[in-house]
Amino acid sequence: MSNFWIITSLLSGYLLGALPFGYLVAKAHGVDIFKVGSGNPGATNVKRVLGAKAGNTVLVLDLIKGAVATGWPLLPFVVTDHQWVLSVIGVVAAVIGHAFSVFTRFKGGKSVATAAGGLLVLIPGACLIACATWVVTFYASRFVSLASILGAASVIIASWFLGYPLAVSIITTVLASFIILRHHENIRRLLNGTESRFVKKAPAAAGGGGETKPPAQP
Repeated sequence: MSNFWIITSLLSGYLLGALPFGYLVAKAHGVDIFKVGSGNPGATNVKRVLGAKAGNTVLVLDLIKGAVATGWPLLPFVVTDHQWVLSVIGVVAAVIGHAFSVFTRFKGGKSVATAAGGLLVLIPGACLIACATWVVTFYASRFVSLASILGAASVIIASWFLGYPLAVSIITTVLASFIILRHHENIRRLLNGTESRFVKKAPAAAGGGGETKPPAQP
């Protein structure tokens, strides 16, 4: 496999993942997302602070960047053996880029949506199981963090039972474990009974400086 394609997949994946859509969408509303709500630039915090439209926009954009980083190496113009290896490199780089974005001084989110977009391309069956787990858990508990943790755990299990290549299952396990670890504070609060449930709020006024900071969410 050409080093050119490996480096291209790595760099493009990281830069795509690093695109700080949560920060940019909030900034367009006059809000520094790192200073309001949970301080997290993910779709959940944007939705809490600015409402459903802004939050859903960030969610879709984060899903797309993960899917693009993973999917472009599968296109016909990439002439190399084992294109799926480049896809794996792409999704790993995108997840790292989202969590440690060069555009926001290496601050970032928990990479749930970015990883989901990539894994939907790489292992669609396992990803759909994880998405179903997320939806059921969220609507049963209203905890976004718990839904994300159980969704990550379910994609690990599904990746091993659905017959994917060994390397793909290993990488999926590493990525999902990374996402679970990024929720360590949420896990502590869940165990202590102090985690906050998601409640819809009206969009905040531009500037958002008067927001009270609730417990962090993904």
